[in-house]
Amino acid sequence: MKIKYDIKDKTALVTGANRGIGEAIVDALLNNGAVKVYAGVRNLGSAAHLVEKHGNKVIPVQIDLTKPETITAAAETLRDVQVVVNNAGVLKSSTPLSDDAIESLGFEMKVNVYGLIRMAQAFAPILKANGGGAFVQLNSVASIKSFSNSATYSASKAAAYSITQALYELLGQQGTAVLSVHPGPIATDMAEAAGFMEIAEPPSLVAEGIVSSLKSGNFHLFPDSMAKQIGGAYQSYSEKIIEADLAE
Repeated sequence: MKIKYDIKDKTALVTGANRGIGEAIVDALLNNGAVKVYAGVRNLGSAAHLVEKHGNKVIPVQIDLTKPETITAAAETLRDVQVVVNNAGVLKSSTPLSDDAIESLGFEMKVNVYGLIRMAQAFAPILKANGGGAFVQLNSVASIKSFSNSATYSASKAAAYSITQALYELLGQQGTAVLSVHPGPIATDMAEAAGFMEIAEPPSLVAEGIVSSLKSGNFHLFPDSMAKQIGGAYQSYSEKIIEADLAE
């Protein structure tokens, strides 16, 4: 069900757009021909530097994945969106044996999974109305391989990846390209909190990878060194199981 998508001349929405991978995605979309990017942020002022950099091509919009009403309000206003990049996510470094494991998992599920579902529900009809478009979900290598020191995060991302697989099938039926992005350690605040900065790679790898993967019609993107290692081992399983039509 390959759907190739070129972001040139398109209007996009990026959640968590104010820093890290989100900021790099905004830059990459505009540098590759997108005409407008709605920068979804919790606090509108946090996107001021993006407006300063790109002018009126960037429009800050309040979206907080923990507050469903902000997603609904955005969808009621942003009727011209053709590309949704759901980048916003949270990390709690908890093992299954940590005292705060249940609390951490609950918080991560609320943002990383429920937020994804709400974004898809709100914007799928808009993408359909605008010709199909594209829906990009930032997952993680942790969605495939659990890391014990951040196991609750891994669990939430595994759930998000499962939802993304369903969206690949469902949104594909309306002509929407779906891309599941699985970075390894990327130089962001999240990587620093997880203790991965020594091996972290630039956010631009993820951002440029999204543009090229959409153009190629890929479902998965493994953008960095660790991700490519995991993705290479995973590819055969993905092709035979995840991306295959098992009903055939």
